[in-house]
Amino acid sequence: MWKTGDWTLLAAFILICCFRHSWGQTTRTSTATSTKPGDRVKRGWVWNQFFVVEEYTGTEPLYVGKIHTDSDEGEGNIKYTISGEGAGTIFIIDELTGDIHATARLDREEKAFYTLRAQARDRQSNDPLEPESEFVIKVQDINDSEPKFLEGPYITSVAELSPIDTSIMKVTAIDADDPAYGSSARVVYSVLDGERFFTVEKHTGTIMTAVADLDRETQDRYELVVKATDMAGQLGGLSGSTTVTIVITDVNDNPPRFPQKMYQFTVSEGAAVGTPVGQVMATDADMGENTDMTYLIKEGGDLFKVTTNVETQEAVVSIKKPLDFESKRTHNVVVEAVNKHVDPRFRDLGSFRDQTIVRVSVTDIDEPPAFQPAEVTVLEVQEDAKVGALVGVVSARDPDVVNKPVRFSIDRSTDQEMIFHIDPDTGALTLGKILDRETAGWHNITVKAVEAAGRVNCCRSRGLGPCYFSERVRQKFGTRPCQMAS
Repeated sequence: MWKTGDWTLLAAFILICCFRHSWGQTTRTSTATSTKPGDRVKRGWVWNQFFVVEEYTGTEPLYVGKIHTDSDEGEGNIKYTISGEGAGTIFIIDELTGDIHATARLDREEKAFYTLRAQARDRQSNDPLEPESEFVIKVQDINDSEPKFLEGPYITSVAELSPIDTSIMKVTAIDADDPAYGSSARVVYSVLDGERFFTVEKHTGTIMTAVADLDRETQDRYELVVKATDMAGQLGGLSGSTTVTIVITDVNDNPPRFPQKMYQFTVSEGAAVGTPVGQVMATDADMGENTDMTYLIKEGGDLFKVTTNVETQEAVVSIKKPLDFESKRTHNVVVEAVNKHVDPRFRDLGSFRDQTIVRVSVTDIDEPPAFQPAEVTVLEVQEDAKVGALVGVVSARDPDVVNKPVRFSIDRSTDQEMIFHIDPDTGALTLGKILDRETAGWHNITVKAVEAAGRVNCCRSRGLGPCYFSERVRQKFGTRPCQMAS
């Protein structure tokens, strides 16, 4: 049975033991009940906790504490036993004294406490002298676990040109030590490598930008090393680190630029409308849709047009109207490249457009003679005109620079009766026979104009129709016929 004096001595004894063995500590309380004045006081032992420091490295078993009953008068008649977690393996008890020792090295991070039961029995009869009592041995923490980034290494991103203190992400280190005991689990964060460009909030682990001029085109990723230190960063604290890869994402902060201020192409004057003359392309240091651009013609759009190849981002310059070497041999076309998606935040960086000159040189081709005028000319002749009478004059010239002489002839398949003649040099049409309007009111003939070197222009080469003669002779060159009726 517990007595007040005995408890005082026991508490003092335990404190002395705890002082001698700095690795172990015991706390204990007891309760007492009394039914009547003068009755024997009964005290059942109620154990709170024993404490033992983790990671003990001594060679002897570590003293944990002592269980005792005031029925024990030191004669060796009482046997103490324990049962429960670790009893007999991790924890052993001296049956005579009730001293408990730990025989194994304990790790609080693996198991924080052990629940056991104490029993005092008569050594001879083995009868219990006290009710079985439960007690706890708590493993006391030391700073033996470094902070760990369980989710690292990390990868994240931030847009280029982000303002200073832009929040990027939060990293968290876990310290397995006891957060309720001292500062072993109090973690602070710092940047080991990359502090020029990024910072980390000391207590939260939030990574932020330290500069406002991050430029993806200069460097598109950074490897940041973040350290977590326990003991609130005090000297002697344990630390762990992780790598944070920060990818710099693109914004539209670069305008399109033509690599050259002038491009030169050559095209034949005979090229059809819609024929591509050449391709030019502006470059953009950005990426993705920030490089999308369209092209415009600022000068020279009367004869040329530009289209944008959406796949290659090239400007395709092509012919809009027929070209004429003899009229103009060189054309300067001003092409402008413009970004499609301009970010208003960066308008102050300048104009997001650029211009270049596309110089188009037109080459000459040997063109067939061209009839003049190309419009309708009406000729009239009387049916009683004499043979040899002048009907009209056909005029054509070589449009090329050399201006070769032109010779004229009548396609006899259209004038088999040889009613008309033409002077090969002057193009003068004359009558070869008398006309009779009542017999044939219209005469359709085809006139050919041939360069002296042999280039022919007729209805086929220039799309001309035949000549139709009537009392009022009409000449039409180009796609319309000539007609005459007598």
